[in-house]
Amino acid sequence: MTEEEKKIMVLNPLGQPPLLKLEPMAPRLDTLDGKTIYVVDVKFPASKPFGEELVKALEEQYPQTNWLYREKTGSYFADDPALWAEIKEKGQGMIQFIGH
Repeated sequence: MTEEEKKIMVLNPLGQPPLLKLEPMAPRLDTLDGKTIYVVDVKFPASKPFGEELVKALEEQYPQTNWLYREKTGSYFADDPALWAEIKEKGQGMIQFIGH
């Protein structure tokens, strides 16, 4: 068998990923007191127990803050425009987690 016969050609399985749009981080809040902070679960498998415990711990540590636990609709990769609009309208901050 010649060297040419030993070579194989493969294609990159990643294809052409879309360009990323960079968004700046939101400015920090000066205090959490009196603020509404959403804790958003993107529904990675078995993440709900972690999210519920996280909210309990945050409520104990920061009792003057209103912590709201929400599960994003759809899969991990799906958008949830209604939830994002609610957070922008009613919240002053958000923690999004995936959990493992």
